[in-house]
Amino acid sequence: MAAETKLALDYEAIRRREYELITNLLEVLPRVDNLEESRIGQVRDALFHADHPFLMVFVGPFSSGKSSIINALLGQEELLPVGPVPTTDRIAILRYGDEPQRMHSGGEVDTVFFPSPLLKKVSFVDTPGLQSVMQKHEQATRAFLHRSDVVLLVMLATQAMTASNLEYLQTLKEFGKKVIIVINQVDLLTDEEANTVREYVLEQSKTRLGFKPEIWMISARRGLDARQNGLDAAGWEASGLAQLEQYIDQQLSDVDRLRQKLQTPLQIVQNVHQAALSAVRANQAALDTYRRIGDNVEQQLAACQREQEKTVRETNDSVRSKFSDSAERGTAALREIFSLGKAPGSVGRGVLELIGVAGVLRRMRGKTDIDEVFTRHKVLEPIEELPAAVDKLGPRLEGRDVQDIDALVKYAQKEIEALPDSIRGKVIGQVRAPLQYDRSALQQTRPDLEQIENEAKQLETQKIQSSWRNALMYLGAYELLLVIFGVALFGTWGTLAASPDTPQLPFILLIVLLALGLLGLLIMPLRGRFMATARAARLLHLQTRYIDTLSRAADKQIAYGMQLRRDAVAPLTRLIDSQITLQTEQLNQLQSAEREMVGIESALTTMGKKNILGL
Repeated sequence: MAAETKLALDYEAIRRREYELITNLLEVLPRVDNLEESRIGQVRDALFHADHPFLMVFVGPFSSGKSSIINALLGQEELLPVGPVPTTDRIAILRYGDEPQRMHSGGEVDTVFFPSPLLKKVSFVDTPGLQSVMQKHEQATRAFLHRSDVVLLVMLATQAMTASNLEYLQTLKEFGKKVIIVINQVDLLTDEEANTVREYVLEQSKTRLGFKPEIWMISARRGLDARQNGLDAAGWEASGLAQLEQYIDQQLSDVDRLRQKLQTPLQIVQNVHQAALSAVRANQAALDTYRRIGDNVEQQLAACQREQEKTVRETNDSVRSKFSDSAERGTAALREIFSLGKAPGSVGRGVLELIGVAGVLRRMRGKTDIDEVFTRHKVLEPIEELPAAVDKLGPRLEGRDVQDIDALVKYAQKEIEALPDSIRGKVIGQVRAPLQYDRSALQQTRPDLEQIENEAKQLETQKIQSSWRNALMYLGAYELLLVIFGVALFGTWGTLAASPDTPQLPFILLIVLLALGLLGLLIMPLRGRFMATARAARLLHLQTRYIDTLSRAADKQIAYGMQLRRDAVAPLTRLIDSQITLQTEQLNQLQSAEREMVGIESALTTMGKKNILGL
């Protein structure tokens, strides 16, 4: 008994492993490209084998007692409806469940769950009358007959081996399954009549079909009576149903038979698994092509971005050149304005600035000296050229974007056309160029750039003019003071020269005053050098702001253009990415299934055997 219990436990454990294995495979296989649909159907068939411990199918004419026999076996008189007229036109499969429940599917088969210990060993299939089965449920019935472990042809004792029953038996024989003839309602016959019926069925089977089937004489009514109050063992034995129970137990205690039953779905799965693995590996070989396509697209996108960034760098270099040119011209202009050669004349102008006359003269002229010199040196011309240089950037980026997108679209379309039909059908969306182009990133930055340009221009007309006037006034005031000191010196010249102690003092003071006067003339070139350095530094700061502002806008425009490229070829790149991911997942899942099949094979080998501890 312990050995039988271990066998049953081992059998159930392996069956559950097979069921989980097949269930997992059925999630993977439908997504494997180039795998025949019939292969998936075979695995579904294997799932049915693994999902049922032992399948016993009852077939026969209407009201032959199929449902009554199942009710008696399960000890529930009204589990399946019975009656003298057809009570159902649907196939019902009875399985073990903790609670009684009938589930109606959308197809032709209902599932009835019932907490009977017998259903842990076997599943019963109750079919409508054979005529209905063969006319209305042929596909479903053939599936059950094909999957069954044994088929019970039920016929009434009073209508045994009619012409239609012979036809049914012939049809069942063609399925190649073990068929047992069950003659019901033998309680209506005497023992002699029952033996006569039995011999007649055997004779007809041998004469008409060429074989002698196994025949069981059963009374479903006696079986139900025997289960009314507990179990009447004698009545149960007399009903003939005990023979059916014994048959199930014998079948389930046969190690070789059980191993073969479990081998059947495993072999089916192994064959389909190999086909799927071959298909996935073939698909993965094709993936090398897809990877090359994806890599090529990425390389083209990277090259496009480098070209666009180069265009921006060229524009920035042009901007630097403009600012640098303006700085150099400004330095030349300032050297001219503050040159040492003009210093003597600047003294008089400084005096005029001090007394206010220079301001009147400037207003009369309407144009300052600074404006004239800066105009002559064209100091502001490079700054004024900035908008034209910068405004070329947008069209250059856009033109390259449009050109690249068209090339990528043509490439992607060509590659899609070259894909196998099974893969090409998975492309979602169309590879095409965008219908419009957004230029706002660079356009919106124009006001910020204009502000910086204006600051660069304002630098010339305001601060330099003010600094030049201040330098003139400082020079004029300085030289005027020296003149006053000189006049005072001449006023005391005679007295100082007559002094016996310092007869040379006047001459020394005169030389000092002349030296100070000449030194004062350096105020202008020094101031000019300082102004040129300050202006160059200011322009450099403005240049940095200008390039940073332009670069940020250009980066946005480039990012927008790159996204347009990616969007245009996204149907192809999405397909490549998804196929690579899918094929990798499928291969991993199939390899995992292969390891589990090896484990199940090993478990089948040791099924029912004692372990080292003798258990």
